[in-house]
Amino acid sequence: MAWMRTTAAVSVIALTAGAADAQQKQVVTGPVATYWMSAQTQSGFGAGMGAPGAKPSMSQMMGAMSGGGASKSLTLQLGSSRKPAGEPTAEHLPPQALRAGPTLPLLTPRAQPVQPTEETPTFSRDFQKPKGRMLIFWGCGERARPGQPLVIDFAKMTEGKMPPGMEAMSRGLNVTPMQPPSPSRNATYGEWPNEKTRTSVPGNGSLVGEHRIRGTYSPDIAFSLNGAQDFLGPLNLTTNAISASGAGQLGWGAVPGAQAYLATAIGGGQDDTVVLWTSSEVQASAFSLPDYLSNGDISRLVATRALMGPQTTACTVPQEVVKAAPQAMVQLAAYGNETNLSYPERPKDPKVAWNIEWTVKVRYKSQTGGLLGMEMPGAQQQGQRPIMVPGGQEEAEPTAAEAIGGALLRGLGGRIPRF
Repeated sequence: MAWMRTTAAVSVIALTAGAADAQQKQVVTGPVATYWMSAQTQSGFGAGMGAPGAKPSMSQMMGAMSGGGASKSLTLQLGSSRKPAGEPTAEHLPPQALRAGPTLPLLTPRAQPVQPTEETPTFSRDFQKPKGRMLIFWGCGERARPGQPLVIDFAKMTEGKMPPGMEAMSRGLNVTPMQPPSPSRNATYGEWPNEKTRTSVPGNGSLVGEHRIRGTYSPDIAFSLNGAQDFLGPLNLTTNAISASGAGQLGWGAVPGAQAYLATAIGGGQDDTVVLWTSSEVQASAFSLPDYLSNGDISRLVATRALMGPQTTACTVPQEVVKAAPQAMVQLAAYGNETNLSYPERPKDPKVAWNIEWTVKVRYKSQTGGLLGMEMPGAQQQGQRPIMVPGGQEEAEPTAAEAIGGALLRGLGGRIPRF
């Protein structure tokens, strides 16, 4: 009987060992280098302003104000765990279809020395408590939901105490913060555009083709992007009007490849009032909305109706929003799925370690904007209320540039307090 117990024990040990092997976790190291490409398409108000951070020309500014055409921008960020022997250098060799030149230098920012301060900053004796209110709305529909707007009264602010609802100013969509390469996260970092090169991507530029990144502090990175991994197409408002009921009617053409949409508006009303609205069905402030979104967050936020789904092409801005902010800027964003690449491929055998040399993330967004209730550029549309001058006489319809400039100056000038 003893030999039977011994045999059974050996069998149990063997089975346990087999199960452990089957559940063995693969050893993963790296990546040595991480590369992010952020691709944005801009149409409507703000299009044609050139590369991010670049000083636009007068013609670009006028084009942006009139909402003509569409533009593209690309931000490149390379991070590596390696440090070069000498000065760090890196470059991106893009496909000819990008039409941004044969090479895009990735500049490593120089650390800025911290300047000692001689005096402790103090508040001016003329400091005055901020005045006015902020009204926060959310959701599409003819009328605002019960319980809206959320009102933040700046006049009630006291030192060290925030008024009820103040946290709503920074409440976004509860997304997972994205962690792109940066000087603080990586041993060596390079970016484009930068202070030395601000070459812009033309409206007909494309990401399709072979890409190569090489440098003194990272392994060579080589990959290819296809048509489904290109910039998103322009997002165009097909309807932008104030209906007879006083609600704002927004409509747009579907963008191929877009997985979600989000509309926002910000405007000014009487008595130093700032108005914020988002199309989200959950409360969120237009001050804290995401720039880009991961694939997982897009799926989750569409499911909770925080984002409009890819089949949605219309949204109504509630009457209360339009009434509170007769002049408001509206922005519509389309989010696309990321492209994620890595090298080498993951070994199928879990016993073989996966030593990642590099990863690449390409993320996409397309957006447009304009003055709520006015087509871009400057065309008067049916149902739009005429602009009146003192005395009740109707004034000539202004151009888009005049209308938008006036709205920004009259609606928001000095009304958002700085804390």
